[in-house]
Amino acid sequence: MGMYKKVKSGVYSLTSFLVHGRFKTAQWDFDHHVVPPLSSTSTFRLSSAKRATKGFQVFAEGDKSFEKPPIYIYERLDEPTRSMLEDRLACAEGGEIGVCFASGMAAVAGALGVSVEAGQEIVSHHAVYGCTYSLFTNWLSKRNRIRTKFVDLVKPSNLARAITSKTRVVYFETPVNPTMELIDISEMCRIVADANESRGEEDRIRIIVDNTFATPCCQRPLDFGVDMVVASLTKGLCGFGTDVGGVVVTRREFQGPLLLYRKDFGGVLSPKSAWNILVYGLPSLSVRIKKSSESALEIARFLENHPKVKSVAYPGLESFPQADLATRQMRDFEGNAAPGNMVYFVVKGTANSSGKRAEKMVDHVANHAYTITLAVSLGQIRTLIERPASMTHAVIPEAAQAAGHIEPGGIRLSVGIEEARDIIKDLNNALNAV
Repeated sequence: MGMYKKVKSGVYSLTSFLVHGRFKTAQWDFDHHVVPPLSSTSTFRLSSAKRATKGFQVFAEGDKSFEKPPIYIYERLDEPTRSMLEDRLACAEGGEIGVCFASGMAAVAGALGVSVEAGQEIVSHHAVYGCTYSLFTNWLSKRNRIRTKFVDLVKPSNLARAITSKTRVVYFETPVNPTMELIDISEMCRIVADANESRGEEDRIRIIVDNTFATPCCQRPLDFGVDMVVASLTKGLCGFGTDVGGVVVTRREFQGPLLLYRKDFGGVLSPKSAWNILVYGLPSLSVRIKKSSESALEIARFLENHPKVKSVAYPGLESFPQADLATRQMRDFEGNAAPGNMVYFVVKGTANSSGKRAEKMVDHVANHAYTITLAVSLGQIRTLIERPASMTHAVIPEAAQAAGHIEPGGIRLSVGIEEARDIIKDLNNALNAV
């Protein structure tokens, strides 16, 4: 965390750092601005051809580092507003560098793009976001000859058995989207470290963790030893549902390859979106997550006692099957338990009737609820509800959904900052209508 400590005088918390940041960085000196300025130019004036050549060499050779003053040439390569956001995101996640992309999926593709090649393989948890599953099965497997093994990583022994000489990446979300199962990050790192002992540098396995659900306010996987964290900026890090983006936070050694990948594939976050997240999203992150997490616990307890609810998965519940792991792994910047704002519950009924009741419930919400919105995405100030089996995870075959514990009657709730009693009122009305 050394990147954020020396600001003005003394040592301040990460919560305060996300509000103020640094006033002078390698990217931009804006000491007289209360709010960071927004850069809005697609190309930059250069003082000489020699300087332009040096700037292009940085991206061609992949040796760009925060230690060097940047040479800005063209917005797709690098620009100051996005760089300031990357700096602050890296600090929040406890990493050395961050590289922002146009979306969360672009960030996932970038992390994988610099980590695995044709003929190699990925070991993934068997439940992942629908678009991530599609990336693995439709693009990496069919077109790039990169195989993905889907296994249950909640049981660590499955990872040890799944690793082969071709394995180069272990990939998972925790909490898992949408089931809220937790994967023991420390145990994953231990198993991979054991496997890497007999491997050369080029053959080492990297662990990539999607931290979108938790955000760095609730969990920092890099602290446990993973290699890369990916996240959708669109969700909790933005918080207001106004901008789409993604980020990879990792060690400095991966910065050059990631920037080269982004340059060539073109999935770059716009300065305007970066500015909104920098100025509104990150400064309010801690207070938003604290409020929505408190409400999520109250709502989860209500759902747990509702006669039409079969089960509730929320890491803050005493009944949560992995409560001990949640307490150890999900912590805020001050070290307090931080179970987050995502809840997954299943409506009672048979496989067929439960699915129909869940669909009827979210339809009721769409037409009658005031504080809950039927919409995909998550982490916003507004409470959002969806049915994963037919929406965000619909691309996943039914058998694979079942293997990943995604039930037909399952409902994902992203709790916002409305009053918990109002959300409960709308949920109760919708449940009573099915």
